[in-house]
Amino acid sequence: MDFGKVEGDVLKKNVTVIGAGSWGTALASVLAENGHHVTIWVRDPKLADQINTKHVNEKYLPDVELSTHIVASTDLESAVTGKSIVLLAVPSHAMRQICRQLVPFLDPEVLLIHATKGFELESLKRMSEVIMEEVPVAISSRLAVLSGPSHAEEVVLRQPTTVVIASESGESMLRSQDLLMNANFRVYTNPDLVGAEIAGALKNIIALGAGMSDGLGYGDNAKAALLTRGLAEISRLGMKLGAMPPTFAGLAGVGDLIATCTSKHSRNWRAGYLLGQGKELDDVLEHMGMVVEGVRTTNAAFALARREGVDMPITTVLYGILFEGKDPRQGVEELMRRGKTFEMSYLDPNGA
Repeated sequence: MDFGKVEGDVLKKNVTVIGAGSWGTALASVLAENGHHVTIWVRDPKLADQINTKHVNEKYLPDVELSTHIVASTDLESAVTGKSIVLLAVPSHAMRQICRQLVPFLDPEVLLIHATKGFELESLKRMSEVIMEEVPVAISSRLAVLSGPSHAEEVVLRQPTTVVIASESGESMLRSQDLLMNANFRVYTNPDLVGAEIAGALKNIIALGAGMSDGLGYGDNAKAALLTRGLAEISRLGMKLGAMPPTFAGLAGVGDLIATCTSKHSRNWRAGYLLGQGKELDDVLEHMGMVVEGVRTTNAAFALARREGVDMPITTVLYGILFEGKDPRQGVEELMRRGKTFEMSYLDPNGA
């Protein structure tokens, strides 16, 4: 893998962000701050007009003024054609369809970056696997993933944030790092694409549990145990699927886990909190009004764990609460009454 300097990559780029949710909008803001020419593709013509004329995204990031250098478009062909970099920030369930729509318009030399944390529920595949199945090999070989602790609400306000770019291409990592990094948005590189994706997706499950713990009225001891043991089972499944163990101690792992499990910016924490207070899942999702990736990810991870023979007790309990009507307090009791085990069993992918 070549980690040499990519000459000229600090030049300003024509970049398109696919998806105008809170995360896509925040990343568009980072890119515009760095002086790049940014197009953001949106489905809703009213939202596009709002971004172009009022320079706001009232639904996802209210009260934040966006850069006038961000141009919104509802025309996918014009938004993508001729662009050297395309950044995907769409929900996991939409990734395959979006990629199929993108393919005819992608430049053969385009750098694709995705910033979506989740699995495709039907196939149990990571987002990079989905993308690689849909785009030409020459493009997929350069694919990079953006992960790490990064609430959009803080990023768009230029609050200090550190993230990680992972790719199997050293050149793609460095190009992505140069593209995004600035004084407020620090970007590290990591060659473990598999680990970055798995950690980024699975932490949303534990965030649901953390919110649920708070909603039930439990204290710091319970949350600390949940995060620690949650990281253990994330690591077990990740290593079984080919991830590098150090990734789970980094930004994509423990860093993102802390941010998502302890912040009220987190949709997954908020959803878990409402569930812990006794609300029904359908009512919670309707109340949220935005995608809660942890719900779909719990479903996918439960199936993955069974397929791979990996013990994931927290995920199993949360699956029961979300999809089988298990009472949250009963779930906590089941976890506390589990048989004795060795703490470092997470070093064994088949451990408990």
